Amino acid sequence: MNQRALTTTPRVRRSRTEQKRETRDALTMAALDTFARDGYHGASLEGIANEAGFSKGAVYSNFGGKAELFLAVMDHNLEALRGEDWDPFATPEGSGPTASPPDEDAGRAEEAAEMVRGFGLAMLEFIATAARDDKLIDLLRARVQVLLQAYGRVATAGRPDGEHLPSDDVAQLMTALDQGVSVLALSGIASVDGALLRTGLRRLVDPANAANDPSPARDGHASHQPDVEWVRRLTQDTPDA
Repeated sequence: MNQRALTTTPRVRRSRTEQKRETRDALTMAALDTFARDGYHGASLEGIANEAGFSKGAVYSNFGGKAELFLAVMDHNLEALRGEDWDPFATPEGSGPTASPPDEDAGRAEEAAEMVRGFGLAMLEFIATAARDDKLIDLLRARVQVLLQAYGRVATAGRPDGEHLPSDDVAQLMTALDQGVSVLALSGIASVDGALLRTGLRRLVDPANAANDPSPARDGHASHQPDVEWVRRLTQDTPDA
């Protein structure tokens, strides 16, 4: 008798729920690529399905349509903001004036930046579409609320003594600055980078102390949804099909 056959670990079959989750995740990642490349209106469900290696029917088995799939991409990006340890003041790894990434890393960063820009443009398309749809605008508002809540936790934790402006109002101003920087970047205003954004956010949370801090080194990372570092981690961490 073959002893090796007796000791071979049997292959564990994935449950139906696990398979469905893997399919949804693959479609979501393919949707991110497609929306960034083709825009919201230009993307097709068939193209997204092909990108993920599935039939169009797999999309409809997991999502109600293009809008729901776009919202799933937003949810994936917003997941990091739901944690208590999310820090909008943290400097992205590999940034700063002394960073000298290899050519391969620089090329990956450039691709990620292009994806961020493309998805940002798709986001503007989606916002314009959702604003004219009573159901979609409620779903979009729920996603924006996640960002507001995340900045609300930051504003509450960093609230200085004597501050009279409610934390919720500070959170709205921080969110407006964050998203406004994204719009400026999409408009070609490259001078507002991540370091300048973080300085502005600090001044909204604690104006007196933030104004006395020295200006940080400019790191060239603008804020977007999704941001460049998130896209780079995503493309690096996603297992090969």
